[in-house]
Amino acid sequence: MGAVAVAAPASYVDVTVPYKPRRWALPFHATKKRKSVLVLHRRAGKTVGEVNHAQRYATDDQLEAERLRFLEPSFTDAHIRELLRARHYAVIFPTYKQAKLVAWEKAKYYASTIPGAVPNEVDLAVRYPNGSKVQLFGADNPDSLRGPAFSGAVFDEYQDHPTNIYGEIISKALADHLGWVVFGGTIKGKNQLYKTYQAAKNDPEWFALWQDVDASLETEDGATIIALRRAMEDDRADVANSITTQAEFDQEWYLSPEAAIRGAIYGELIAEARKAGRLTRVPYDPSIPVDTDWDLGVGDNTSIWFSQSLYTGEVRVIDFYEASGEGLPHYKSVLDAKGYTYGTHWAPHDIQQRELTSGNSRLEIARKLGLHFQVAPRIQALEERIHAARMFLPRCYFDEVRCEDGIEALTHYRWAFNEQLQEQKPTPVHDWASHAADSFGGLAYRWYLSRRNPDREAARELRAAQRDPGESFQWNKSRAGRGGY
Repeated sequence: MGAVAVAAPASYVDVTVPYKPRRWALPFHATKKRKSVLVLHRRAGKTVGEVNHAQRYATDDQLEAERLRFLEPSFTDAHIRELLRARHYAVIFPTYKQAKLVAWEKAKYYASTIPGAVPNEVDLAVRYPNGSKVQLFGADNPDSLRGPAFSGAVFDEYQDHPTNIYGEIISKALADHLGWVVFGGTIKGKNQLYKTYQAAKNDPEWFALWQDVDASLETEDGATIIALRRAMEDDRADVANSITTQAEFDQEWYLSPEAAIRGAIYGELIAEARKAGRLTRVPYDPSIPVDTDWDLGVGDNTSIWFSQSLYTGEVRVIDFYEASGEGLPHYKSVLDAKGYTYGTHWAPHDIQQRELTSGNSRLEIARKLGLHFQVAPRIQALEERIHAARMFLPRCYFDEVRCEDGIEALTHYRWAFNEQLQEQKPTPVHDWASHAADSFGGLAYRWYLSRRNPDREAARELRAAQRDPGESFQWNKSRAGRGGY
């Protein structure tokens, strides 16, 4: 990026950092707006740009002072001096493992030419001679983000982050320093990254950028772009040979929000529900009790589905709520505030486990709060929960507004993929969508069990075992006119 001013205790030193910004990054680095959203095609160089953006602000006191005065002209010199002291910048990835794998070596490399910059391998942090630091985090450990006051924060691959992490944690962590925030990534359906861009694109308070691969090929140059052009040709050949899909190609390179999500477990069923008009406005009926189904987290998210079941077999999913890092009193207050008439609160079996510190189970703690749980049937195998959810989804009507985040999670719940072997794994990805999918699976599984008749199923299995194939054929044929079995 050329020379940057590094603030040392007594002077400024010009240092050349080996970073050449892509053309899309120049206006991004120049903006002093507090919020930015970057929707870029795969391999556009966004992670490198984001890391250098954080490092530039961490090392240049004058730049940070100019930003603060731009945002709040009433700041005095004394205010600015206080806000410049020992600044902390966060670059947040969906997982800690991803932060270390994707960005840590880059962060050390771009800091290596700055005299006095000290990397910390344990904390994934670089501290600079002015006392400021840039640190990498994973959103899979949200508690690690509570407490620090940040002067700036980047969400890399924001489409894969928990939907609540900005509003509940990072926005508050930025407040003390009027810190900036960047939401960057590649489109994956119409989830939080897409929605953030849609909200920002016409808002003068935001810097918003949407750039697909054609724009990069037309405006950029250098070895990386030559390689990118060749990679595009190879990818088109892979689509033609059915090695990859057109939907994947359009999503990764052309930012198509309509492209299917690879390995989506419930994606087709959600699409069918949308087409059939079952994602709509579903009013609360006070004459029908509201059941809740929970996936309880401690550091992770807690997800709750609210449903009303009719005698006809129709299920109205009227609400959804999710939060992280909160205790049971918080969720009790949320339930009370909604004002529903409740039926049964269903919790997973691990609610009965006793905590080492208090010796009490969360089941007992909830009871003292006036929240009485029924322990949901134990699910022996993942396949049972997924099968139950697939059978259950066609019966559901979802309120598309109150359940928006939950529907998005079900859409993005997907099988893991082994990139090296190019094959699907037998386990789902554990990410922001998992908790909503697990609690919905619990709802589906208990519904499925309540409608099974084990005695009748056992009798059918016994008859099938005792009947020879010829007899079975004749028996079904003789009853074919009356519907058979």
